[in-house]
Amino acid sequence: MRQFLSRHPRLARLVKELGKFGSVGAVAYVVQIGVTNFLWQVAGAEPMTGQLIGTLCSIAVAFVGNRFWTFRDRARTGYWRETLLFLAMNGVGMLVQLACLGVAVYVLDLTGPLAQNIAGNVVGVGLGTLFRFWSYRTWVFPPHPEPDPATAGPTGIAASGGGAASGGAAPEPAVGEAALPGRAMDGSAEDATAPSVPDGH
Repeated sequence: MRQFLSRHPRLARLVKELGKFGSVGAVAYVVQIGVTNFLWQVAGAEPMTGQLIGTLCSIAVAFVGNRFWTFRDRARTGYWRETLLFLAMNGVGMLVQLACLGVAVYVLDLTGPLAQNIAGNVVGVGLGTLFRFWSYRTWVFPPHPEPDPATAGPTGIAASGGGAASGGAAPEPAVGEAALPGRAMDGSAEDATAPSVPDGH
């Protein structure tokens, strides 16, 4: 299994994120079950009210766990942007859970504690979790952008002009100049063999 995942890094990353997401979701799920049932059985809250408050508590736990652990290696697009998108996506997931509970209670007339837990905390949570994981990876915590090859600079030899630094040969003197004796390096001709002219004085 490890060899297979090592050959497929994207799948390995997905499995790793899914495992962390599941761990955070398990903690948030326990929080939701505890709060929801406490409000239903002890506080005497209405079914929808208890489900709503329990879901909000689990959303807070899930945000902290996912932002700072599950998707901590992904691109950071701004705390407020991530928070607003996280709340928006969880709002959709919460509507999924409430819809499942509403169908069970108000359409199917299943008002017992077991039916409420199955509808709201099993079916609703399952569908809402699938939507949340997909939306988190897609919009809330997107991956780092891929580098654009078109904007990458050349990595080979610099495309500069000729010269010793760029690999070009230094210019050679003309053949005629090289054959003249006594020619100075600055190009001025001095005939070393010319006889000196005696002074007329």
